[in-house]
Amino acid sequence: MKTEFRKVAMPKELRSLMAFDRQVFPAADCFDADYWRECDAWWLVVSGVRVGCCAFEKGGEARRSLYISTTGILPKYRGMGFGQLMKAWQVAYARRLGYRRLVTNTRKSNAAMIALNERFGFCIARTTPGYYEEPAEEAVFMELKLK
Repeated sequence: MKTEFRKVAMPKELRSLMAFDRQVFPAADCFDADYWRECDAWWLVVSGVRVGCCAFEKGGEARRSLYISTTGILPKYRGMGFGQLMKAWQVAYARRLGYRRLVTNTRKSNAAMIALNERFGFCIARTTPGYYEEPAEEAVFMELKLK
């Protein structure tokens, strides 16, 4: 099984990216085209199939913090270790680029993602009530200090 991370080719793959987003997340949590154009997005490709995607916000406090804006695995590929593979790649990517901190957030009900982040050393920094809509829910903001 060949596994690779491949940068999303913008704007050529924008529609594919948005369709992928809709398969992974509730409609209210999906990004619009403008947001995707501003992200540094990556596919997780396994044996030629896009099974996951992640994106980072560009910039980030003068290379101090890198924000993971999304991490998603297609439902039929969940529970196979691809989320763990993607998280390990995200941490290595941030370190390779010289960031001091990696930050992300998720719905409070997403216990699997919170647990995955914690396995990689992320700590809960804060929660924000009402951050998510449809359904309304708290966000859990997490951070990992890299240096």
